[in-house]
Amino acid sequence: MTETLFTEDAYLREATARVVAADERGVVLDRTNLYARSGGQPGDSGTLRWDGGEATVAEAIKGEAVTGQSGAILHTLAPGSAIPPVGAEVTLGLDWARRHRHMRMHTTLHLLCSVLPGIYATGNQIGAEKSRLDFDLPDPPAKEWFTEKLAELVAADHPISTTWITEAELDANPQMVRTLSVQPPRGAGRIRLVRIGAEAAPVDLQPCGGTHVASTGEIGRVEVLKLESKGRQNRRIHIVLPE
Repeated sequence: MTETLFTEDAYLREATARVVAADERGVVLDRTNLYARSGGQPGDSGTLRWDGGEATVAEAIKGEAVTGQSGAILHTLAPGSAIPPVGAEVTLGLDWARRHRHMRMHTTLHLLCSVLPGIYATGNQIGAEKSRLDFDLPDPPAKEWFTEKLAELVAADHPISTTWITEAELDANPQMVRTLSVQPPRGAGRIRLVRIGAEAAPVDLQPCGGTHVASTGEIGRVEVLKLESKGRQNRRIHIVLPE
C-alpha cells in the first residue's frame, strides 16, 4: 500500500519516498504527495528526481489493476522519461498550480451541494479550467442564483477540516453521502469526512477522499457558467474560476 501523504496535508508540495516497483507502466512508491485519480478528481502530475536521473509524472492513478498490489498508487511517466531503479530514494515534486485549482474546484462542488440540501448529486467531473456537478433536480434556480450563493459562502471564509468515522457510523447516517455516482471507499474500517464550517453547525459535511483548500475564502471568484438538461430530472451545473 502506498502511504497517501496528501490525505493529511493537501499543501505538501514536495516529499521524499522510496521506489517499490518501476517499469514502462510507471513507478510505485512507498508514499506519495500526489493524489491518484478518483471520485471525479484528476490525478496529480509532477516530477521525480533521484541521484542520477529525473522523470516527469504524467498522472498519478490507482495502480492495483496494473500492479496487483492493493492500495498501490502508480505514477505514470511521460513518454521517453527515465525509469528510476527499485530501491532508489526519490524526491516528488507536485505540479502545485494545477493541484491548487483542483482543490478550489473540488471545494466549490461541496458548496454547491450545501446550497441544495436534500438533493443528490448524480455525477461530477473536476478540471483545472472548468468543473461540473449533476443533480437530480427537475426545476433548478437560475445560474445567477447559484453564483450569488457561492459568492456568499466564499466571502464568509468558512474553515475546512477533516475527521474520521467508522463505516458503521456512516451506515447509521446514510444522509451524509450526497453523491449517487461516487460512493466512499470501504474496506479500511474508517471513512474520511470533509467538514466546511464550524463543527457544531457545518455548512457541509460529507465523505470525501479528495483534496480541498483550508477555507472557502481561498477559492476566490466562482461563476456558474451554464445549466444543462441531461434528462427528465438531471441537471448539469458548470462552474469556472475566473482569474
